Amino acid sequence: MYWDKLSHDEITERITEALDQNMSYKTKKILGIPASYLDEEQFYDDAPFLDDAPFLATLIANPNHIGCHTLNEDSEPFFKGTQQLEMELIKLCAEEILGGKSDEQDGYVAPGGTEANIQALWIYRNYFVKEFGALNNQVAVVYSQDSHYSMPKGANLLNIPSIVLKVDENTRMIVQNDLEEQINSAKQKGIKHFIVVMNMSTTMFGSVDDINRITSFFTENDLNFKLHADGAFGGFIYPFTNSANSYNFNNEYISSFTLDGHKMLQSPYGTGIFIIRKGLMEYALTEEARYVQGKDYTICGSRSGANAVSVWMILKIHGSEGLKTKMRILTDKAKSLCKRLEKLGVEFYHNPYINIITIREKYISKTLAKKYALVPDEHTHPKWYKIVVMHHVKQGVLDEFIQDLKSEIT
Repeated sequence: MYWDKLSHDEITERITEALDQNMSYKTKKILGIPASYLDEEQFYDDAPFLDDAPFLATLIANPNHIGCHTLNEDSEPFFKGTQQLEMELIKLCAEEILGGKSDEQDGYVAPGGTEANIQALWIYRNYFVKEFGALNNQVAVVYSQDSHYSMPKGANLLNIPSIVLKVDENTRMIVQNDLEEQINSAKQKGIKHFIVVMNMSTTMFGSVDDINRITSFFTENDLNFKLHADGAFGGFIYPFTNSANSYNFNNEYISSFTLDGHKMLQSPYGTGIFIIRKGLMEYALTEEARYVQGKDYTICGSRSGANAVSVWMILKIHGSEGLKTKMRILTDKAKSLCKRLEKLGVEFYHNPYINIITIREKYISKTLAKKYALVPDEHTHPKWYKIVVMHHVKQGVLDEFIQDLKSEIT
């Protein structure tokens, strides 16, 4: 995992060059596109600060990145400059962060991790239908009870059944007996194909599924499956804090990943990333998008090129070494907080490679939860509350929280 950092001036120069390659609504004779630059009454494209604000300049230029540009060079030509930056971003994430081989992955910047996860389910459902003649009720999505709600949402949209696996209350790992019983039961009900979702950090606990144990079960039982790794939270921290992990494209069983820039990278909302091995994105082709050059393979269709540029900027301004340092500072701060919780005798769950700490509900009063904006696992009858040690979380706030917690439980 290595890429050089760029200076602010170098980044500004690259983005200016990219925008110059895009078509301009103001200077080109454009009659056929149902879009324009941002409304001039509200957004000023001649503001002097834009020369030194490449993201804002891109936002105002309003490039549309419809389609999947890594598939071929036949994408919409009007925004080829910023599309090139998105392709560089996908390549960097796939190869440097996720260990993929050169030019063997496709992907795009989605409106968020939810769409990226559903994109994976959509592709694999279509894959099983096209390649094996499967019916919808013969394809199931398999995921743990700690998985993100985009899994049941996607299964509902695609009209395919879900198999929700139990996890151990303390370790948050998938219970092996439940896995075996539910899959055997599903087979008896006629399910022949499985879309397996593994978590590279769950949203509530920061737990990471034991991918090797789960894939061993599916391969040893000769089950037909495709595996998607949900790294919407962990994708931009776990590879930096735990380099010896199985969540990368060197793992032959992983076909796709979701990453999410608006969490750990501090990019704008709307910067989910979907990455998949070559040869699979085509199962999401929308043939009817005939007026779109290169066709469309995404759920959302039109999407902001500025969001893709924002993630490219962040990765380039820090470089790989800068991001390693940034993420390890967060996990070190989380570990320090855990030691203080242990001294107080407070029960919690913490993955040492993730910056989430989840505390059992009995230690957290409603007053404490409200004061520190702690998030429960559910709002009706919570069992856990989580702390996420993000970049804005100062040590002084953590110190104050510990003092308040101590005064309540002693």
